[in-house]
Amino acid sequence: MAYGHKIAKGNAKKSVALKRRHIRVRKRVNGTEERPRLVVTRSNRHMVAQIVNDKLGHTVASASTMEATLRSADGKKVDLSREVGKLVAERAKAAGVATVVFDRGGNKYHGRVAAVAEGARDAGLDF
Repeated sequence: MAYGHKIAKGNAKKSVALKRRHIRVRKRVNGTEERPRLVVTRSNRHMVAQIVNDKLGHTVASASTMEATLRSADGKKVDLSREVGKLVAERAKAAGVATVVFDRGGNKYHGRVAAVAEGARDAGLDF
């Protein structure tokens, strides 16, 4: 058993593996006031990026493809993910955050997850 989850068939195996990878990442990645955590959450349809201060348990800035400006935008999911990264970086800069630590949320650093990171870097966020 993997971290208290029963091994199941089909897509349940993927969710258990995702949970296991996320726990492994979170053991090493922790956000502070000086360097908060950039959390990326990926679903089949949407991307959510949050800048979190783990010491206080507060979200400093966030952006997602569910916002009205990005919902009406046309393009591929990778392009929208890059826009989410740029948007969250701009909001983080406005909140006084210049450097972050990247939390890929158990997902592979590939495709839309990497696009969020590239967009944030392009907008001037350091990590």
